[in-house]
Amino acid sequence: MPHLTIDYSSRLAGVLDAGVLVKELHPLVLEESGSTGVCKTLVRPVDTYIGDTSSGETAFLHIEVGLLAGRPEHQRARLSERVLDLADGHLRAAGVPEAVVSVEVRELAGSYRLSTVTTAGG
Repeated sequence: MPHLTIDYSSRLAGVLDAGVLVKELHPLVLEESGSTGVCKTLVRPVDTYIGDTSSGETAFLHIEVGLLAGRPEHQRARLSERVLDLADGHLRAAGVPEAVVSVEVRELAGSYRLSTVTTAGG
């Protein structure tokens, strides 16, 4: 059931293999969160601007994990650390010289709903 959103600097578009990252993230998130559902992931390259860097070209990667409520803070923090380590490893392996990486594990709002739409013949 987890929802993942991966936003990354367009500067990483030719470097970050998002498909490989996602394939490694899904089992990690399911294991650490205790979820029995299926991960759903959005991957978006975006324009980014980082603070006061003179070049404005620092790469940025942010991963957000949305889970149903009920997991203790220490479990969400451990998941954040493991996702951060995985992302760092991907960027290092890709030879990215410098990047800002962040992870947020959050609870989905009580108003969260999920629907699967099917069409005839589809």
